[in-house]
Parts: sequence; C-alpha cells; structure tokens
Amino acid sequence: MAQSKSYYQAYDDRYRQIHEQSLHWFSEAPSPIVLEIMNKYQVSKASAILEIGCGEGRDAAYLLQNSYPVLATEVSAEAVKYCRKQFPEYADSFQVLDCLTERLSGTYDFIYAISVLHMLVEEEDRVRFYRFLYEQLQDEGIALICTMGNGTEEWRTDTSQAFHLEKRVHRRSGREVCVAATSCRTVSFETLKAEIQAGSLLLLESGMTSIIPDFPTIMYAVVKRAPA
Repeated sequence: MAQSKSYYQAYDDRYRQIHEQSLHWFSEAPSPIVLEIMNKYQVSKASAILEIGCGEGRDAAYLLQNSYPVLATEVSAEAVKYCRKQFPEYADSFQVLDCLTERLSGTYDFIYAISVLHMLVEEEDRVRFYRFLYEQLQDEGIALICTMGNGTEEWRTDTSQAFHLEKRVHRRSGREVCVAATSCRTVSFETLKAEIQAGSLLLLESGMTSIIPDFPTIMYAVVKRAPA
C-alpha cells in the first residue's frame, strides 16, 4: 500500500488506523489564526474560501456552521470520509484533492492551509504547493499558510520512513497506539520568504502563533499573488 502512495500521503494511513479505534488524531477546536486573518483582511460570507488539508474538519466545520462557504479539501480519502460522516449536513463541502497534482475550476478570495506545508519535504513538492496557491488565488485574494517550526531551525525527516509503523501516545486518551510515520520539514523565516517569492507570491505578513493543544507554537505567513 505504501508503495502506491507519495510519502506525503502517509497521514491517510494514520487517520485510518486512529479512526478504526474510534479515536480522532487532532483536537476539535478551530485554529484561532484562521478567523483572525479573515477578520483582518475582511474575508466575508460572500467570499470564495478554500481549505487545503482539512484533516478531521475542525476549521472547515466551524466556518461552515457559521455560514461561510468553504470548500474543504484533503489528500486523505479517509479524512474526507470521516468529515462527511461527522458533519453530514456539509458532506458536499468536503472533497478529496491532491493540491500538488490537481486543480480546481474556480479561483478563491481566501485559501488557508494549516499544518500542510511542513509535510512537504522534497523541494519540487514545495514548489508545486506554491504554484497551486498562485493559480487558485484571485488577483486580490490572500492565502494563510501555517507550518511547523520556530522560525530559525531547519531540518527534515527521511521520506523513506513514511508509512512505517511507530508507537505514539494518543493525546486525549493517553493510550499508546501504532500509527504510520509521517514526513516533516521545517524551514527558517528567511527560507520561507525565499520560497514564497520564488513562487511569484508576495509576503504580506509573517510571525509565530499558537493552535492549542496541537501546535503550541507554529509559524504563519499571509501571501497574495505578486504583481505581474
């Protein structure tokens, strides 16, 4: 099974392994930074909104329940299946999408990707991520990127280890579980800015924020398409 998937799809296995035990991996609380940026940049209920990497649906569900028109996408079919089951009234708002290899027909006023970029270790995959943002943003649209890191340290995991089973402690239950190893790459703010610029995007702001309890500290950046 692992051989038929790209390394960054290992979370599909992890979600399945966790959901089979009637658990969920991440917390259910929405990410405060999403609403903060939406308010700051006047993203409204009339805006076209896209989520990349919706996971178990915490941010999309909150926005949908508050009447924001969100299309929540995720490379993991297991995660989309879970979201549709958990939020049946919004089932049509969850869609399987690999943003590195696929495109959507429309463009968006606001795109957000929480804890997605750090899953992309290989340079060409990160380039494709930024290309997706550039192509799917409206001319005056903005994108919020949140990625693991402290802004200075740079390191990466070995992608050949993705999918290998490892023991982890499930935070909410305290149980030890065997789940698929996933990938991670952290970069400095300097590298992040260079990547953004190379992707024909303009950095509007960046900094550190927190998404408790999953990410006590996490980097964020707000970008838009650079002028031609």
